[in-house]
Amino acid sequence: MATTAIVYHSGYGHTQRQAEAVRDGAQSVPGAEVLFFHTDEFEGEGADAAWAALDKADAIIFGAPTYMGSASAQMKVFMDKTSGAWMEQRWANKLAAGFTNSGAMSGDKLNTLIGFSLLAAQHGMIWVNLNLMPGNNSSQGSESDLNRVGGFIGAMAQSNVDQGADAMSEADLATAKHLGQRVATMAAKLR
Repeated sequence: MATTAIVYHSGYGHTQRQAEAVRDGAQSVPGAEVLFFHTDEFEGEGADAAWAALDKADAIIFGAPTYMGSASAQMKVFMDKTSGAWMEQRWANKLAAGFTNSGAMSGDKLNTLIGFSLLAAQHGMIWVNLNLMPGNNSSQGSESDLNRVGGFIGAMAQSNVDQGADAMSEADLATAKHLGQRVATMAAKLR
């Protein structure tokens, strides 16, 4: 059985909803074990068990909102704390992937995903991309298309800043679910 871990931070609930869709996609793979962590779980009581679980996982999917052009500060703190695993290369050859959300259609989300992929590269991890053609990029496209934001490196979502997480695009959530399923499927093949 392959284990996929999802580590995320969410400031207003939008990225948590996206993380839940990633989790649902990973759980849809027969025999997949899925671990689900908020970045808060890597501090204080219980943190050692959370870190140990990541060391044992076959894949880790990172997710955070894009604030001011990069991952949220809380996710960055988590990323910096991975230096112990990096020093010992405990995550080498694990699969990695990422997802992010912002208010603007671009919102510099690509920079957040590049940051996640660089973190994965430093750990010796193998990056899994979205493997979807861009949606909603022609006169025949629609806001309901999978990958409507048009990302390749990971799952991107756009959420209006004046609406709550319940108003998120179903297409963006389906794209996140696709990412989770893709990573868990690849982890099972490599196991």
